[in-house]
Amino acid sequence: MSKGKRYTQEFKIEAVKQVTERGYSVYEVSERLGISTKTLYYWRSQLSDEPKRVQSSDERVKIAKLEAELKRVKEERDILKKAARYFASHPE
Repeated sequence: MSKGKRYTQEFKIEAVKQVTERGYSVYEVSERLGISTKTLYYWRSQLSDEPKRVQSSDERVKIAKLEAELKRVKEERDILKKAARYFASHPE
């Protein structure tokens, strides 16, 4: 008696990548591949443990860069708002 369908490690990795890297929902991927969402969540938890540790430092660097850029852009926006108010009140 069979215990269910067996999937290759490559298939599992690609399925998990569709969720973690390509941004698809677990539901979309599971429907498209014909597997249960529970199975896909399990694969993700099994396959993502090691990459999470590796990616966490990369993600922290990326977040820090994005926060710095956001701060700069907000400062530029505030300066432009002040300039627009000044020129609106002094129409010369």
